[in-house]
Amino acid sequence: MRRRAAICAPLAAPLILLPARLRAQDAFPARPITVLSGYAPGGVTDITSRAVAERMGRELGVPLVVENRAGAATAVANTAAAQARPDGYTLLMGTSTLAINPALQPGLTPKDPMRDLAPIGMVFRTAFVLHVHPSVPAGSTAELIAWCKANPGKLNFGSSGTGAVNHLAQALFARRAGIEVTHVPYKGGAPALLDLRAGRIQAMFQAVLEALPSLKDGGTRGLAISSAEGSALLPDLPPVAAALPGFDVVFWQGLFAPAGTPAPLIGRLEAALAAATADSDLRARLAASGVALTTGDAAALRQVLADETAMWGALIRETGIRAE
Repeated sequence: MRRRAAICAPLAAPLILLPARLRAQDAFPARPITVLSGYAPGGVTDITSRAVAERMGRELGVPLVVENRAGAATAVANTAAAQARPDGYTLLMGTSTLAINPALQPGLTPKDPMRDLAPIGMVFRTAFVLHVHPSVPAGSTAELIAWCKANPGKLNFGSSGTGAVNHLAQALFARRAGIEVTHVPYKGGAPALLDLRAGRIQAMFQAVLEALPSLKDGGTRGLAISSAEGSALLPDLPPVAAALPGFDVVFWQGLFAPAGTPAPLIGRLEAALAAATADSDLRARLAASGVALTTGDAAALRQVLADETAMWGALIRETGIRAE
């Protein structure tokens, strides 16, 4: 009997271990999941992260706890996520900065988000409105471009900071239009808007929700929307692409896991995210804040990250933009 047991033991061991591994994956998630965010509490990105995480938690049966780790152009949160254990319990609400930082600030980590992070799916896209001071003699994007060509360097174009997406939108706009403008960076969108209303700067790409009050009271005049699909909050404004074909700039957010996270876990998270971003009540609630939830799987997010890393990297190198 002892001899028979010794012979059978090597064959029996794998039959015991394999179901145990399967049971561990089937049990996921068995505890709360941490979702890292590179932004401070209270902004649109944070509000959206919490709303989507709450909805995903209902789908998965465990809480998804958003943890704000602001700093270093979101690199603090990005790095922590990339270095976390790839077990599905630490995720990242990554944004456009993942595509910008490698070229703008190559000293930050992760240096290669395509390698160090595993995409799960898209969360949202939000556009910018191109608006100007009422003194600018242009009622459309084409007229603004014509005025800038006739007055090179005279248009002061504000942004919320060097390397911010709205700064890169301005740089791409100027390059595609073949115009020369003067970039004036600020520490945030609010002080830039104050100077735009006062006429100290003349133009700016700004998040639609932030610009709405000024557009409504006539403090500024909207010309166009940065995204190719326009904006539901400003349906009368055409896309910039109507004057500059192919122009499509948005701030986006997507959900990532550390590289090496098992595919079955990514699949569970991807399905929960898809259910959250397709939720009609959640979509309507966030649309009122200018956020368009986007249903896009892991492959779609991977493509967005790849495309924008190439686009912003080329623009930053060609124009010599440097972080301050």
